[in-house]
Amino acid sequence: MTEFIEIEITCPDAASAEAVARACVGARLAACANIRPGLRSLYRWQGTVQDDAEVGLTLKTRAALFDAVCAEVVRLHPYEVPAIVALPMVAVAPSFADWLRAETQP
Repeated sequence: MTEFIEIEITCPDAASAEAVARACVGARLAACANIRPGLRSLYRWQGTVQDDAEVGLTLKTRAALFDAVCAEVVRLHPYEVPAIVALPMVAVAPSFADWLRAETQP
């Protein structure tokens, strides 16, 4: 298993993305967050294809914290079923890895 992951989350607006980001970084569940406005998402929801503007949120953290991050996202996120997807960091600069370890819960 990879030690570090990036967690990708889509949010309906910048305010909800910032709320999740601040909570996760503040609780040391993630070392940092990147908020990317301007996403366009097409998806099927309750039998209908939706086409919505969304905001992307990336959290950088330890793989061992995925479940805790998921719980926090579900608690704060306005969607009934938020998209929460983890991607492994297959290579990380040693100094960045040290920083990730120092800034997240052990």
